[in-house]
Amino acid sequence: MQKQLLIAAGGQGTRLSPDALPKQFMAAAGRPLLLHSMDAFIAYDPDIRIVVVLPPKTKDLWQEICHKHGFHTPHVVAEGGPTRFHSVKSGLKHIDGDGLVAIHDGVRPLVSASLVHTVFEVARKFGNAVPAILPRDSVRQADHAINKPLPRDRVRLIQTPQCFDAARIKEAYRVSYDASFTDDASVLEAQGERIYLVDGEADNLKVTTGNDLVVADALLCER
Repeated sequence: MQKQLLIAAGGQGTRLSPDALPKQFMAAAGRPLLLHSMDAFIAYDPDIRIVVVLPPKTKDLWQEICHKHGFHTPHVVAEGGPTRFHSVKSGLKHIDGDGLVAIHDGVRPLVSASLVHTVFEVARKFGNAVPAILPRDSVRQADHAINKPLPRDRVRLIQTPQCFDAARIKEAYRVSYDASFTDDASVLEAQGERIYLVDGEADNLKVTTGNDLVVADALLCER
């Protein structure tokens, strides 16, 4: 079964620094986060087909980064949109309808080849696989001034890579954008599909803030 990878890296990363380089191009352990985010997939399957979704007008910058860091793995570049939904939708146009596709955040540089293997195997059996972890802290549901505790064992924090039957997720993304689409699983679920959770990894953090970048750098340097 054909395996494909869509890297969602179409955002500008303004939460980390409004005036800085988009965060997916920032370095941790001497290499851009975006390159780290692909390493486990290439280790898992050197022949995996890759589509990278980048912010508009950064294609030349990306080529310079690839040249500087000796990244020669074949891949297709697609242009991102105003939201993650639009960026993934753009990237899916370059994904073949056969086989499986893993969709991964370009700023999750610590994903392991073991988790990549798990999501592909579970998706092969059930049509999709979404990694999730238990929250470490107490959780409350807030509605303005009213809030109440939620049972922590009934809540999950969702990660990527999320893996899907390629034809099904491409069909799911034919819909128009909705603010409730917080990840790819929510898009598929809106079409009536059941979502299958697998155990994620505590280290598989998404770099959003400066502190996240410091932690990612430290963890990558330990590898």
